[in-house]
Amino acid sequence: MTRVTVDIDLNRVEGDLEFQLDLEDGVVVDARCVGTLYRGFEQIMIGRAPRDSLVITPRVCGICGTAHLYAATLALEQIAHITPPAHAVLVRNLCLMAETLQSDLRQSFLFFTPDFCNPLYAGHPLAAELAEAFAPLKGSVVRGCLKSTRELIGIVAIFGGQWPHSTYMLPGGITQPANARRLIDTRDILASVRAWFEQAVIGGDLDEWLALDSAEGLFRWLAASPARQRSALGLFNRFGRDIGLHKLGAGTGHLLSYGVNHRPDGAGSELPAGFFNADTQQVEPLDHLQINEHVRHSWFLDYPGGRHPWAGETIPDHQPGSDRYTWAKAPRYGDKVVQTGPLAELRIAGEPLITDLLASEGDNTWLRQFARLRRAGWLLNATVNTKKQLKMKCDEPHFIDPKIDVWPDGESVGLVEAARGGLGHWLRIKDGLIDKYQIVTPTAWNASPRDSAGRHGHWEQSIIGLTVPDPENPVEIGHIVRSHDPCLVCTVHFIGSHKKTHFNV
Repeated sequence: MTRVTVDIDLNRVEGDLEFQLDLEDGVVVDARCVGTLYRGFEQIMIGRAPRDSLVITPRVCGICGTAHLYAATLALEQIAHITPPAHAVLVRNLCLMAETLQSDLRQSFLFFTPDFCNPLYAGHPLAAELAEAFAPLKGSVVRGCLKSTRELIGIVAIFGGQWPHSTYMLPGGITQPANARRLIDTRDILASVRAWFEQAVIGGDLDEWLALDSAEGLFRWLAASPARQRSALGLFNRFGRDIGLHKLGAGTGHLLSYGVNHRPDGAGSELPAGFFNADTQQVEPLDHLQINEHVRHSWFLDYPGGRHPWAGETIPDHQPGSDRYTWAKAPRYGDKVVQTGPLAELRIAGEPLITDLLASEGDNTWLRQFARLRRAGWLLNATVNTKKQLKMKCDEPHFIDPKIDVWPDGESVGLVEAARGGLGHWLRIKDGLIDKYQIVTPTAWNASPRDSAGRHGHWEQSIIGLTVPDPENPVEIGHIVRSHDPCLVCTVHFIGSHKKTHFNV
């Protein structure tokens, strides 16, 4: 029996990550998702003025700064019982959707599909088409994606002054209102991106595609038109299913979403929050009190079992050489390992096509990536609808001063859906200052280590059991890891027979 150790270094997304895999005779028998960087944002927050969170937490991530700002603002508003005006809520939603949409498109065409150009597939009948569309920096879809996403993120700058690391949301509203000029600029950007999406990504009408409600209908729709077959989605479907991505990478079936687009009237979200229980196949109401974090296999001072973020601790305790292997905690929902992201959002919302695909084929690499494209299409329509609502609110207040000199003591939480899934900020204020600040990111959920009961995290589960036919070019691992949106280039190191092989995922 041959045992091989694999190290995949994942550059910073919401913290630096490394995947360590053990293979026996070509099969992954264990996986460890390693957070290699300790940053200490939660410690930085303690003792500071509550409003400091609006400046500091958007710096947690260069990809999801708008989401962190939104979550921090919601936590402050909840603790002080502040209700922002509808005008402000719509601007916040619009900017968060723009950030998410550009992330979905970049992840799909700058990080996932370029792996289709791996030398392993050079002899595939679709190789020439794949290279023309997805070759890094050269493919037609890649070039179009760069242009469209650069335009998209400009929406955040229109309302927030800059991206990334914007600070335009604050308790009580936003710093500047929507007006005719800003809405016209936003309209033009969305129209341009939609035209590209319809032509290059799906090869057809967006509304027609979003109306598809079954797997059979989707495949029939794609096959009915040469333009759809040649589109990025058509290529992804034909090639991805031909190489079996719909049979790879199943992790936990439990799904978590905090809800997409807070309604201006405070009555929930446009896409509802919830927990999809894979054991019962039912969506349950979200209860954030069920969330707990374990540190048994993390480099933090140990405590028994899991703790809710309000009771959690983040005290570094680096123990190299032990069975602890990461700076990440292990969040759980009750005792369930969950995954979060576009698949979770759409299934919990009852989106018919995603629901049908998940029921018929289960969680898999192809479906996770398809769900990201599906969400991108939904976001294109949702941003336009939000812009139309904003047009009716331009004359209404965008900020209502809460007139707070001393912040009240108490606990609160801000929950949003970032590009990679559920993001939560848990806050405690004592004597007018931050006494505790705990952040649970989407990557913490998906890339969590084992918990106190020894249960592997979702990413780890999705890799264990995978057969790797060619250890010199383990492209299957790349596809699975990429479908979880680790974002940046990573390198796989195979150590065995006294040699090391580097593989660019």
